[in-house]
Amino acid sequence: MLSLGIGATGMLAQQMHVDVISNNIANMTTTGFKRQRPEFQDLIYQNIIRPGSSSSDQNTLVPSGIQLGLGVKPGSVYRIDQQGSIEITDNELDLAINGRGYFQIEMPSGETGYTRAGNFGRNAEGLIVTAQGYTVQPAITIPDDALSITINASGEVLAKLPEQVEMQNLGQIQLATFVNNAGLEAIGDNLFLETESSGTARIGTPQEEGVGALIQGSRENSNVDVVQEITSMITAQRAYEMNSQVIQTSDEMMASLSQIR
Repeated sequence: MLSLGIGATGMLAQQMHVDVISNNIANMTTTGFKRQRPEFQDLIYQNIIRPGSSSSDQNTLVPSGIQLGLGVKPGSVYRIDQQGSIEITDNELDLAINGRGYFQIEMPSGETGYTRAGNFGRNAEGLIVTAQGYTVQPAITIPDDALSITINASGEVLAKLPEQVEMQNLGQIQLATFVNNAGLEAIGDNLFLETESSGTARIGTPQEEGVGALIQGSRENSNVDVVQEITSMITAQRAYEMNSQVIQTSDEMMASLSQIR
């Protein structure tokens, strides 16, 4: 019976749906996290009578035919690139991006990673780094005797030094934008890698050419909506139960056939 296999594909699809929802909920407090949503597609159809085939020698055509679907399969998992809420932290090296863009991070492998998580710190050399110690690009060194650090909306890093009236410009933070943010490859640690689907990174200055502005002393929260995720989980759970009922019903029908004498 086809229904046994069809019900199994439905259960597997809803299991994946719950997996995606679980990951969203687990990262509801992860800085800069973007929630994901699965999309499903129907499987190939078995043509018992093909639509448009001839039904007589008078060239009459079958209007719809008989096509039996064979179930469902995961099509893709989209990343919802919606702005998360901005939280004030008062940490001078915490940065939130209000708008488009990603921070550039130098990976240990030499590759450039990209992130929305701007909870940065300073290493022993005075470089601005991520929580993993990866250097933010372009590399900016903060002097040991800096009294305060100011990072304006355009990404300029300014330091107040002893016995100096004017702020010293230490460098310029630049952001990367992509044509297709959903095409970035997530590798964990709030980092993404460029792929052919995302397109080549376009480097720009904050507040210019469609690039977002920086907010110092803040961080971008996850864009996960817990109420929406719980609602989706209930829907997935009910769909899983109904597919399991399909398998149970098919089994009962097969049992009835086997009892015929």
